[in-house]
Amino acid sequence: MTEDFIEVENEVTSDTGVETDEGAHTNDENQDEYEKFCFLCHRPESQAGKMIELPNNIHICNDCMQKSFDTMTQQMNNGMNLSDLLNMPNVSMINLGSFQDSIPRTHKVKKKKEGAKPAIDLKKIPAPHKIKASLDEYVIGQERAKKVMSVAVYNHYKRVATDTMDEIEIEKSNMLMIGPTGSGKTYLVKTLARLLDVPLAIADATSLTEAGYIGDDIESVVSKLLAAADNDVEKAEHGIIFIDEIDKLAKKKNTNQRDVSGEAVQQGLLKLLEGSEVEVPVGANSKNAMVPMVTVNTKNILFICGGAFPELENIIKERLNKQASIGFYADLKDKYDDDPHILEKVTVDDVRAFGMIPEFIGRLPIIYTLDGLTEDMLVQILKEPKNAILKQYQKLLALDEVRLDYEEDALHAIAAKALEKHTGARGLRAILEEYMLDIMYEIPKDDSIGQVIITKAYIEGNGGPKILLRGQEVPLIGGAQ
Repeated sequence: MTEDFIEVENEVTSDTGVETDEGAHTNDENQDEYEKFCFLCHRPESQAGKMIELPNNIHICNDCMQKSFDTMTQQMNNGMNLSDLLNMPNVSMINLGSFQDSIPRTHKVKKKKEGAKPAIDLKKIPAPHKIKASLDEYVIGQERAKKVMSVAVYNHYKRVATDTMDEIEIEKSNMLMIGPTGSGKTYLVKTLARLLDVPLAIADATSLTEAGYIGDDIESVVSKLLAAADNDVEKAEHGIIFIDEIDKLAKKKNTNQRDVSGEAVQQGLLKLLEGSEVEVPVGANSKNAMVPMVTVNTKNILFICGGAFPELENIIKERLNKQASIGFYADLKDKYDDDPHILEKVTVDDVRAFGMIPEFIGRLPIIYTLDGLTEDMLVQILKEPKNAILKQYQKLLALDEVRLDYEEDALHAIAAKALEKHTGARGLRAILEEYMLDIMYEIPKDDSIGQVIITKAYIEGNGGPKILLRGQEVPLIGGAQ
């Protein structure tokens, strides 16, 4: 699968992009590969039919041209003389050249190829263990989550590859990912999309509102995916959409106002999750008169929803402790209060009690959780992944021919500070930036410095890092004693 997606991506990136005046001349030989949009109704040629070509690369569909003639004929029949119109002050014939600057620089959209081979080859879909092995190189811990995602993605793309094989239709493997802030939900999805080389769109559920209200339309998530696929509709229809902060769409309790950003958005997302053809704007988040529209089928788009669900733990505990208030089970009342893996016991009923409607949950058949990060996991995140934060700083200093090392106690001190912030892995970068600032400012001043060692004392504010010259130790930075 990877090879096929790479081939498509290279083909798209080389020929697409924002349409500029220069591109209009350099890519004349490739114009047939792209959709033509009507200047008036903004429908693509695949929907509106053959276009009438006018100067300055303006295209008008037959329907709009006929409407224009009908309107003109009606005006003439009502007594308006064209010659009188031309003689009116400040009225002149329309100059098509003047339209050139008013045409928005929209993205080109590739035509769907008829009779083309399937975008995904069944034989090239990586097996679940290979997907997980690749995720292991970048993501620390979360073993069950990586296993669930690998199997779900594998089954999804098998479903796409065998869509028309026989009468047995395989249902979509949309996922609901539950985990505390900073546990790696977004990072997992980003890594997965990069490994599979499929387009990925990340949307924030908090910005979505019901159509007609201030905010992003629900279809905007598909528009983002289309943009990520370089406006290749076929490629976008096999991509992944990650909707973060999905827990913010829970039904509002004890309110008489219309819930335009909660339950209404859940209702609007149903058709996307299930699979339907939606008209989405090209190069914009909302529909308007100046933006061309294309039709995207969401049938084979994998949807992954994620959220922290902060009050879900209490709901689970309440359900598990129902029997603990009376009689024989009274001693079990506090059994789950300190359970660090309480989220793993989540059920569909718990999610519904949180405020997600049953129809929405039903379209997310795979529900799994991510564990909160411990100090040891944070230390591993600092140094083990391929693109670990420490490796990034080591590479930066290596460009100055300086070696950067960390004491193990220093890494645990950094992890402990990150735990105090309650932001998960996101807090690691902010902490390191704070302590690396002076080092990265001072080191380039002295070409004789060969090595810097970050110490626990430096992280805790009781000392400084060790600075080594070519085999010689010198006093610590910052005047620490």
